[in-house]
Amino acid sequence: MNDYDALRDYLMRQKQMEFVLSFEQIEEIIGAALPRAANRASWWDSLRSPDIQMPQREACLAAGFVATRMPDGQSVRFTKRKKDGRRPG
Repeated sequence: MNDYDALRDYLMRQKQMEFVLSFEQIEEIIGAALPRAANRASWWDSLRSPDIQMPQREACLAAGFVATRMPDGQSVRFTKRKKDGRRPG
């Protein structure tokens, strides 16, 4: 599964600076099941290993968001990036 365009498009429509989506909600958005690797925090972390291209990370960054898997292991926090590319705060 390589196509996270639907997630990118969803994120681009969001007005909130920060929000959380469950894995189920993300699967509904992309129209497919997330891979098992999505359970790992590193799979979502947009700022970790930026030299490694991963489609879900690229989709988030293209929409202007940083993704962080929540401690519950079943949801992801999306935080709007500042203009300089860093997380707010």
